[in-house]
Amino acid sequence: MSTSFSTGYRRYALGLFLLVNLLNYIDRQVLYAVFPLIKNSFSLSDTSLGLLGSAFMVVYMLAAPLFGWLGDKGNRVKLAAVGLGVWSLATMLAGVASGYRQLLGARSLVGIGEASFGTVAPGIIADYFPQERRGRVLSWFYLAIPVGSALGYLLGGVIGERFGWQSAFLMVGAPGLLLVIPLALLKTVTQPKPAAESSANYRLLLQNRSYVMNTLAMTAMTFAMGGMAQWMPTFLNRVHGLGVEKGNLLFGGLTVVAGIIGTLIGGWLGDYYQHRRPDGYLLVSGWGFILGIPAMLVALTATDLQTALVGMFLAELCLFLNTGPLNTVIVNVTRHDMRAMAFAANILVIHALGDAVSPALIGLLSDRFGLTRALLSTVAAILLAAVFCFICGKRIAGDLVKDDPDLGRQP
Repeated sequence: MSTSFSTGYRRYALGLFLLVNLLNYIDRQVLYAVFPLIKNSFSLSDTSLGLLGSAFMVVYMLAAPLFGWLGDKGNRVKLAAVGLGVWSLATMLAGVASGYRQLLGARSLVGIGEASFGTVAPGIIADYFPQERRGRVLSWFYLAIPVGSALGYLLGGVIGERFGWQSAFLMVGAPGLLLVIPLALLKTVTQPKPAAESSANYRLLLQNRSYVMNTLAMTAMTFAMGGMAQWMPTFLNRVHGLGVEKGNLLFGGLTVVAGIIGTLIGGWLGDYYQHRRPDGYLLVSGWGFILGIPAMLVALTATDLQTALVGMFLAELCLFLNTGPLNTVIVNVTRHDMRAMAFAANILVIHALGDAVSPALIGLLSDRFGLTRALLSTVAAILLAAVFCFICGKRIAGDLVKDDPDLGRQP
């Protein structure tokens, strides 16, 4: 039997998770805002810069399966709280790093903390709400991606240029420590015991065609979004001659506005079409990717800054349409007792083949062919994401899981 909660407590829980997730993406993205400053400080190549982002993602994805197993067997809320504390402290450690290796180690430790939180948070939130509302609810949670990312660029650019890149890490890492206890004390539904061992659950996921296709779509999307997030501020710096602060302010502002609009519209459209057809979430995401391709091409090839910024805005808006829908698909095609593992496996794959690869690969291509040509690789990835969405949409009807009717209901 699950625990029921009032509407007020559900909103409090969602708000707390949104706030923590904001800090998650601020601490993750602040690194990319200060790329040019770190490059000058340590005299690094673009490949070495890209490795800082890739190291975080490699650790993040490799730690995720362990935390997925722990999340389905133990206390998920406590696990999320520990993760928050670890990545906040690790972000502050980056601020006292005196060399490249120390900075690389601190960013790797951030990956461990964020993996602990990321594998369990969506499933916990889904427990509070019925299936027909999850697209919109998870869209609110995932607003942290554009808003937190934008704040990471904005804070990193302003603090970094005025006080040094070390101060940026110290100042954005500290607030997370204040939320560890409130998160640890959060009440959630009673979690049923797993029906099978972890290895059996992971095999079941591989046999779920909709889960696999949806994960592949998210992998291609993550490759593109990861490459854009980490290299677009530097692109504005090199190609259009903007300073670190101004470039991050512009890109951060575009990201937050496009992200809020795209994420909320995507969640609403996803729920709307999902009521009418089983592939509703995938339909919204797939067409969002298709519409984002020409906008991305304009962003990369325009010779004037204004046109390039319009292209970036439209590309990000279209890509952010997928955030709520594709994550909701994971929840809706997996059993309650294995959702942490489902998100863990998803994290492993999308980052192993996505943004753990794209930062270093784009950096390598940039060293050889220039940054503009290197970023064109993201366009091919966006097209691939659309293809996987449409393939998944043809198969999902038979894979939707009917929830326990008590989950997320009011008394």
